[in-house]
Amino acid sequence: MDHLDRKIIAELRTNGRATYAELGRIVGLSPSSVHERVGKLEAAGVITGYHAVVDPRTVGLGVTALVGIQPTDTASDDEVAVALGELPEVESCYAVAGDQAFVVKVRVGTVDELEHTLGRLRRIDGVARTHTTVVLSTRFEGRPNNTVLDHPEDGLSGGVAS
Repeated sequence: MDHLDRKIIAELRTNGRATYAELGRIVGLSPSSVHERVGKLEAAGVITGYHAVVDPRTVGLGVTALVGIQPTDTASDDEVAVALGELPEVESCYAVAGDQAFVVKVRVGTVDELEHTLGRLRRIDGVARTHTTVVLSTRFEGRPNNTVLDHPEDGLSGGVAS
């Protein structure tokens, strides 16, 4: 991965709908060269997908909570993670260090729905207890972190663009 790949990735993280022509103007390449590089980045697993960013409140998901999951002594983290992934309200799941094995981000429409979801979480085999923090407001979320992309001296060199 060279500095041009890094610039392309940074721009796509900011605007995933940018055309190859727009990206080319920004990074100083032809649209076909950008297309080829993006294809290689996708094939290498660097770019894993594209999605729309939606305001959760506008689609009826006005309540967000971060829930810590403390496992039982005999729990299998893999089995608990699979069960967490089966709940559509669980938007993100992070394996973490400490007393809790996981922290999940839950989005639901109402506090009553959150209470129902917490009950479902607690009934998962291998979950000893949960610790819930309700989000009052979101100051920012999902912003692109391009610091590693802006510092090619980090040792992340390779042949993606070759």
